[in-house]
Amino acid sequence: MKFSSFLFPEAANPDLDHAVIHESIAEARLCDELGFDVVWLAEHHFDGNCAYVDPVSFAAALATCTRRVRIGFAVAQMSLHHPIRMAEQMALIDNITDGRLIVGLGRGTAYNIYDYQGYGIDPAEAQDRLLEAEEIMIRAWTEEDLEYKGRFWDVKLPRLRPVPYTKPHPFILRAASGEQSMVELAREGRPFMMNVQTLDVTRARIDLYRRTLREAGYDEAHVARCMDEVWVWRNVFVAETDAEAERVVIPAFHAQQEQRARLRNRVAAEQGLRLKHETAPPARTSTEHALFAGSPATVAQKLAELAVLGVGGVIMQFRLGPMSWEETENSIRLFAAKVAPELRAKAAA
Repeated sequence: MKFSSFLFPEAANPDLDHAVIHESIAEARLCDELGFDVVWLAEHHFDGNCAYVDPVSFAAALATCTRRVRIGFAVAQMSLHHPIRMAEQMALIDNITDGRLIVGLGRGTAYNIYDYQGYGIDPAEAQDRLLEAEEIMIRAWTEEDLEYKGRFWDVKLPRLRPVPYTKPHPFILRAASGEQSMVELAREGRPFMMNVQTLDVTRARIDLYRRTLREAGYDEAHVARCMDEVWVWRNVFVAETDAEAERVVIPAFHAQQEQRARLRNRVAAEQGLRLKHETAPPARTSTEHALFAGSPATVAQKLAELAVLGVGGVIMQFRLGPMSWEETENSIRLFAAKVAPELRAKAAA
């Protein structure tokens, strides 16, 4: 099972933006140094819940200050991006990183209507925009003299440059927040990213995913390749003792949930507008299910329960809410020194 860090740093007020952005760069460099497999980037706008806002620009910055770790999006909100511009940007970063890029795509937020308002996009179009954009990007990476006329974009170009470093194109991974979207990806023979769910739901979905792949006619080698790139998200905090971990992370986790809802609630009060799915899944806001916190032994035991499901990797968010960089760094170093070796030893046994 691969280990990764999800750089999803909160800057609760604008005065913190500069410091948190630079601390996030430091987190990426630390994870590169400590042997993490991936650093993941988020995309959220206008509320400070993701300080660097734009994963594309931030990925380009990280491409020049890391050497080994893969850089992935969890996810780029494709309803807010022009597919040709995005294809060019991804091809460039793919070249800079010598193929370390994971193009993680999603439709856009299911919670924050102001993301769509700021870009003048109808949220009801988000899923269809994702599907059309992905098709255009793949064709732009792999075809010459592309001409495409769709619902949202009409494009015509001789050839996309630079050509991708990765052949035939950068690795694409899609988010599947619901079971049905996961099943659709399985039928296409594609891996997926899963948001925070209970262990029971995670187990049931992984079993359904494997079963659907086989029913769709994919052989065991293909099933294994897909499972190797299935990622699940958990929030993680490691301290020397369970009590110390709970003292730091429980208040930070609850403060994070309040911050993430603050502007959403303000827009609802001022405009009377919310997205249809405005309530986060219970598992995402539950310390029992969303948070793996404690001593190295405690966190290793919780992650071992995921490992037996056969998932390819865990997207671990270490920095939660107003947590300081110093607390985050200590947690990451403890994870690398004491948790990861134990899990790898169990896997090798």
